[in-house]
Amino acid sequence: MLTEITRDDIMDMDDYAKVRKERRRNITKMKTDRRVALGPDATFYFESYDTMWHQIHEMLYIERGGEEQIVDELAAYNPLIPKGRELIATLMFEIDEPERRASVLAGLGGVEETVCLKLDGKVILAEAEADVDRTSTDGKASSVQFLHFPFSDDDVALFCEPLVKVILAIEHEKYPHMTILSEATRAALQGDFADT
Repeated sequence: MLTEITRDDIMDMDDYAKVRKERRRNITKMKTDRRVALGPDATFYFESYDTMWHQIHEMLYIERGGEEQIVDELAAYNPLIPKGRELIATLMFEIDEPERRASVLAGLGGVEETVCLKLDGKVILAEAEADVDRTSTDGKASSVQFLHFPFSDDDVALFCEPLVKVILAIEHEKYPHMTILSEATRAALQGDFADT
């Protein structure tokens, strides 16, 4: 299981251009089982080495920032690769209408502190990525949140047990929603744990 992207993993952009279409098609297919909609506006995208490798290459391909950009992209995206005993998700509130988006986000301050996974009664609280505060001083939530779900060995065993329901929830008073993870999603995410 790969947990970090290094400079040696970065393709030359001319070489990447030759395989980009196929890589994009493959990553889109892979992401299908790693995407979980929750309520009318929230979507969780569970990240992995592969999704972050793709993200870095897309940024480099589009922006063409050279070696300096490579350093920045590695620093930005390596923290979002699971390290063997965690799941990591990008939570996005995807609301196309600007006025409604502003209204919803204004009421969701602290939402990042209310996200959890429930495994047969065990609650795993999400921990927000500590790079920046995702809730403004006036209580407005960011439309993008980066969340870590820390697992113990026992938690991993529960997650991998077929008879155990895994529930993903946001328990914010203004956005209380939950869903049961599908078997396809659970199977995809099990690969994020080392030695499973």
